[in-house]
Amino acid sequence: MSARRYIYIVWIFLFFVACEEKIDINLNDADPRVVIEANLSDLQSTQRIRVSKTVAFNDPVNSLGVTNAHVLVVDSKGNHHDFQHEEGGSYVAMNFTPVPEQVYGLYVEVDGERFLSSCYMPPAVAVDSTGIIEESIFGDSYYFATFKFNDPPNERNYYRYDVSINDIGFRFSSVFQDKFNDGLYVTHQVSDLDTELKPGDVITVRRYCIDEKVFDYWNEYQSTNPGSAAPGNPTSNISNNALGYFSVASAQEFQLQIMDMNFDWDGLDDSMLR
Repeated sequence: MSARRYIYIVWIFLFFVACEEKIDINLNDADPRVVIEANLSDLQSTQRIRVSKTVAFNDPVNSLGVTNAHVLVVDSKGNHHDFQHEEGGSYVAMNFTPVPEQVYGLYVEVDGERFLSSCYMPPAVAVDSTGIIEESIFGDSYYFATFKFNDPPNERNYYRYDVSINDIGFRFSSVFQDKFNDGLYVTHQVSDLDTELKPGDVITVRRYCIDEKVFDYWNEYQSTNPGSAAPGNPTSNISNNALGYFSVASAQEFQLQIMDMNFDWDGLDDSMLR
């Protein structure tokens, strides 16, 4: 099938197919479900999308990578980007940096089945200042990375944060919206509450400005899976009973180190303070 025909199919479905579907998974169902994990951003020019299928509940692997899918992303100006299979169900497109304020369409075909989605890429919202604070929750001490900024007034804004501790893999942390603080000076607190942090640890945070449907997916995830690394059953923004999500976001990366606030200042020599 030609690229022009793919583009035509994608945009026909973007206009006429509702992509918000609540999926109920029967763990004993023998028929696998297609899972699409597409987190594209302007942090880099190499984009990856993973396509897999669910496996039986007692299977030793979490999912089975699909190696024969066709994966295509089209922007609102008609540019198309073909993703080539790399390994394990991971598909890659080189020299592709998404541009804010465009709508992107996703087309994935697996064994004759087509899965479609669309996503608006919002512009970035600048951060004014960052820091780290220590707070007590139910008697336990936790460190949080903080982000202070002016939320743009009179528009809906949605934010997602992923966190990596000491350069060990990024994990989803939290999402926020400006429903109750539109146009105000806002502070977001972000952490990995499953990891015991201490002075000297480095927290790397990726901050994404996302669209509403992507926010709904991750907000539902964090509401139904608090503290869980295993995905639950959030509402997908991809058609045809697919699981997963399609996100195209403006992003920034920040690196902060936890400092020891209990430093012994009395033990310093006067000459060290000059």
